Amino acid sequence: MNTESDKEQFLKEFGSDYGYPNAPKNIDEIRATEFKRLNSTVYLDHAGATLYSESQMEAIFKDLNTTVYGNPHSQSSCSLASEDIVAKARQQVLNFFNASPREYSCIFTSGATSALKLVGETFPWSSQSSFMYSVENHNSVLGIREYALSKGAAAFAVDIEESTHLGESESPKSNLKLTQHHVQRRSECGELKEGTTGNAYNLFAFPSECNFSGRKFYPYLVKVIKEESERILGSSQYGRGCWLVLIDAAKGCATDPADLSKFKADFVVFSFYKLFGYPTGLGALIVRNDAAKLMKKTYFSGGTVAAAIADIDFFKRREGVEEFFEDGTISFLSIAAIQHGFRIMNMLTTSSISRHTASLAAYVRNKLLALKHENGEFVCTLYGLLSSEMGPTVSFNMKRPDGTWYGYREVEKLATLAGIQLRTGCFCNPGACAKYLGLSHLDLLSNIEAGHVCWDDRDMLHGKPTGAIRVSFGYMSTFEDVMKFVNFVENNFVILSSNWSAFHLSSISPPVEGIGKAAARHFLTSITVYPIKSCAGFSANQWPLTSTGLLYDREWILKSTTGEILTQKKVPEMCYITTLIDLNLGKLFLESPRCKEKLQIELKSNSLATGRDEMDIQNHRYEVRSYNNEVDIWFSNAIGRPCTLLRNSGSQSYSCINKNGSPGMCRDVGAKLNFVNEAQFLLVSEESIADLNSRLKSNGRKSTGGQAVQVGAMRFRPNLVASGGEPYAEDRWRHLNIGGKYFTSLGGCNRCQMININPEAGEVQRLSEPLATLAGYRRAKGKILFGILLRYENNTKTKSDAWLRVGEQIFSNGDSN
Repeated sequence: MNTESDKEQFLKEFGSDYGYPNAPKNIDEIRATEFKRLNSTVYLDHAGATLYSESQMEAIFKDLNTTVYGNPHSQSSCSLASEDIVAKARQQVLNFFNASPREYSCIFTSGATSALKLVGETFPWSSQSSFMYSVENHNSVLGIREYALSKGAAAFAVDIEESTHLGESESPKSNLKLTQHHVQRRSECGELKEGTTGNAYNLFAFPSECNFSGRKFYPYLVKVIKEESERILGSSQYGRGCWLVLIDAAKGCATDPADLSKFKADFVVFSFYKLFGYPTGLGALIVRNDAAKLMKKTYFSGGTVAAAIADIDFFKRREGVEEFFEDGTISFLSIAAIQHGFRIMNMLTTSSISRHTASLAAYVRNKLLALKHENGEFVCTLYGLLSSEMGPTVSFNMKRPDGTWYGYREVEKLATLAGIQLRTGCFCNPGACAKYLGLSHLDLLSNIEAGHVCWDDRDMLHGKPTGAIRVSFGYMSTFEDVMKFVNFVENNFVILSSNWSAFHLSSISPPVEGIGKAAARHFLTSITVYPIKSCAGFSANQWPLTSTGLLYDREWILKSTTGEILTQKKVPEMCYITTLIDLNLGKLFLESPRCKEKLQIELKSNSLATGRDEMDIQNHRYEVRSYNNEVDIWFSNAIGRPCTLLRNSGSQSYSCINKNGSPGMCRDVGAKLNFVNEAQFLLVSEESIADLNSRLKSNGRKSTGGQAVQVGAMRFRPNLVASGGEPYAEDRWRHLNIGGKYFTSLGGCNRCQMININPEAGEVQRLSEPLATLAGYRRAKGKILFGILLRYENNTKTKSDAWLRVGEQIFSNGDSN
């Protein structure tokens, strides 16, 4: 692909909108001077959080280093400086939304979510009220439903349809159609009675832009609901009463802020990091002053009262809207920082940012829609395209030539390896996700029953995606970012050879016939035991086998104070905890460079154990034993965060998500397991590792220190290492006999980012290798496979005191010894 010619074509179509030609700096200058830290990173998650610029942060630090800001709840000169900067910031926010201070007030909150919560808990709900919201709303908006229902109000979602072809005499609001969903209620006494809703206050909430699809919503909705709710809702009894309108502008405000001089919304919420990257943890609620008078706030604090008496029921609130709703001391230093972000917005202008980002999004949509496999099947399914106007967000999924879906986790994993940061999942927008993916209530409940929750790895259930892939653009995004992303999609997901099964394991050759096959002899060359999941293991020349695999292998885990099972993915320092088991002494020995003292744990004695509990992990229920405080303190010091050590004292499988039993695609719930992800054993071969290192060398892969990347077997944390024969011969093994002990292969092991963690030289490095190279030739149906998973067939014919020994010959697929 010729990037230069592609850019020429792009500029012919979008040149007047792209790059800020009338601003002090064009896009190339902005990227070169303000975002040098991006380097080779392609950042495409501006809907999640946009990026701050270098000059913005320099101005903030200069301001904070040269000005003394005190608590604004005082009369000192430092406090007055804070008060002045806060007042200036409030005015900047109102100006940004073209809101008159006579009509609107700016209340600072910890973010858009906090602002939405404030509306929900102070709104004047009654049993005659209704909370109506568009299906395409963020979870933070749906959460308001809890306040409404708890007060006996009705709540219901609506689909909003807009005509995309307006006649010259037509206004957008005359072409809006609302389709009402099921009405939700929790209180029977709250049933509406004819003629009783006239004085009720209702709330309607919609986003200025859907964070799932990028669909923009007409601001005319404000007028429609306020003036024509009964007409637009037809015969529904819930259309009556006084309607107040809330706009969730968290996604849309960076490119298209609501004009409150034209569309008199009662509440608008947003977060500053969505606008200009910094500060995080700060947002605002813009409230119409008339609506603020209706809000019922119970709690009072230092900043909200003019006077209070401690020992009697008396307090007097302050008069100002902001003071009334802002509890305690506001984040005045963060507020002082926003003026420097607005300076950038004002310099570029939101209209220019909107045109710039829209041009990139339109180009990506066109490119993705045009992609086809060689058999003529389209690759991408895009969401939200039937809407009249789209924001700078592109949401989609992709199919293989046979019509099956690529999993979005596969896309995210490969994108990360390519230096592309994007977002996958449902983006906390369950209504839009279900709508665009065509998921019924039955589908959603079935997925939940199968164990699917937000942020997990179950990207495909019952043949349907559970989420989508999203790329979104910010004011500093470039055409080069777009082309790197488009090239990534074409190179990894478009199949151009009709006789090539999509991303089959091309390195695996068919079984060797005749003399070659007879000459191939495989031996066990290494045994490694990992007593504590994700900590370092130790090698042994021989080791006992049990019904769970190698004796004591992954029999212990570390758990955070929040209940999360800790692994090197999130706590790479775990790799520095070394382990050793002495079977003769009956002890587990532990060392850490962060702990002066070594730790010893008796294997048979319960002297350090303090209690028992049960826990569920990946379709297994475990009985676990905990240890005393001394043990937990040692491990907490070793990894630099509070944690507890747990030991498995019994496990039982109870379900399998994958009912078809595909090898390598489902956890081995049929076997007795310790704290392993999928199976009792992982086996790799020396020849496969040698082949991988040869590819790494030929690809010129370098570490951060400039040395050629080379990996050893232990990078993959195998229990068993084999040698002999050809690379990847183990992929064809189905049954193994190792020294008279029998094993069944469960298929390939799906590798993750953990194999990219390099603990050498006393410093943990997160690299893109070897996973990036493996992805180029070891992908199969969304998995990057290396090594095989094994189950020990501990049947009655096997000795109960069976041992594995280094040097034993490996016979596969029924070959006799």
